[in-house]
Amino acid sequence: MHRPELSRKAGTRSSPVWYAIPHLAHEATAALCTVPRMSTEQYQAMARYNSWINSRLVDATLTLSDEERKRDLGAFFGSIHRTLNHVLLGDYVWMKRLTGGGQACTPLDAQGVEIGIQGLDHVLYDDFALYTARRRELDGELLRFAEQLSESWLAETMSYANSKGVVRRHPRWWAVGHLFNHQTHHRGQVTAMLTRLGVDPGPTDLMVMQWSEAEAQQ
Repeated sequence: MHRPELSRKAGTRSSPVWYAIPHLAHEATAALCTVPRMSTEQYQAMARYNSWINSRLVDATLTLSDEERKRDLGAFFGSIHRTLNHVLLGDYVWMKRLTGGGQACTPLDAQGVEIGIQGLDHVLYDDFALYTARRRELDGELLRFAEQLSESWLAETMSYANSKGVVRRHPRWWAVGHLFNHQTHHRGQVTAMLTRLGVDPGPTDLMVMQWSEAEAQQ
């Protein structure tokens, strides 16, 4: 099976390195659309995990000073603060694509005015208290979103223009799965940076949350 070569475009820490796949198809084929996907219950579990782990990471990060949180530690987005903001930005982008928008899926400043996203490295919230408030609001929206998912809706095709203006068409479940996977990828970077600064974020495994849920139901 042919695998397209990855081409690397030059960038800086404030303007991250981007990777482009020149021959990537813009529209999913029928065969790809029928690949087995997660159930709605699994997506709901991932939404609960998202809320659970984000709360733990916020609590851990609050033990740091502003300087420590914003210190460049060599991660892809540099600091804990910038990485957390990137995850939140990504969640806003994908929730808007999946739901069509609305205030709950729109980044708002302290006055309630929409923040125009300037790029994937855009720090939406320099103030950590405002970041925390918006993170918790969107986590609540993600929980409500996941509860309303249906197999038929997930199988439907979505269409949108990506950050480079390229139109993509694929099943909605691709985007939902990507949203949760993207979070996990960057949260791993955050926990590594917390550990480097001497902060133990505690257990972060999905099953830790699931065991605690099971025990609470007994």
